[in-house]
Amino acid sequence: MEQYLEQNKSIRSELLNSVSHLSDEQLNRKVEEGSWTIMQVLHHLYLMEGSIAKTIQSIVEKGEKQQVDPKPIELTVNRTKKVEAPSFVEPDKGFITLEEIKEKLKESRNALLQVVESNNKDELKEKAYPHPAFGLLSLEQWVPFIGYHEKRHLEQIEELKAKL
Repeated sequence: MEQYLEQNKSIRSELLNSVSHLSDEQLNRKVEEGSWTIMQVLHHLYLMEGSIAKTIQSIVEKGEKQQVDPKPIELTVNRTKKVEAPSFVEPDKGFITLEEIKEKLKESRNALLQVVESNNKDELKEKAYPHPAFGLLSLEQWVPFIGYHEKRHLEQIEELKAKL
């Protein structure tokens, strides 16, 4: 689990470095119809991580033990297959500053760390929750999924930055 958390930390750092030189106006600017702003991508990542942390905690408390085979979650970074975001992780359309989103991302990361550190590692392996693309994922696999998901969106951010 430690290596997953380190990997997530490294990807988050890369993500924040990627946007650190942009102004709040650039971050909130829509560069093409039908796509999110860079800020909306960041807000989506915050919503996603917070939702996953809450779900992990809920399944640990109420979920049944089940045998789940590991899924190829590293494929998350492959952006040739478009995945619609579930409505509960759709970003706000309002203006958000870089400082505000950094605070939110710190909040969601702390929630994740808290849930991972306060739960038995075996329970995270023995309980599962369905993912829209991969099917049933162990709670343990949801943790590195967050990193792969951020890496996927980091590529999207780089594409959006090129169009600014």
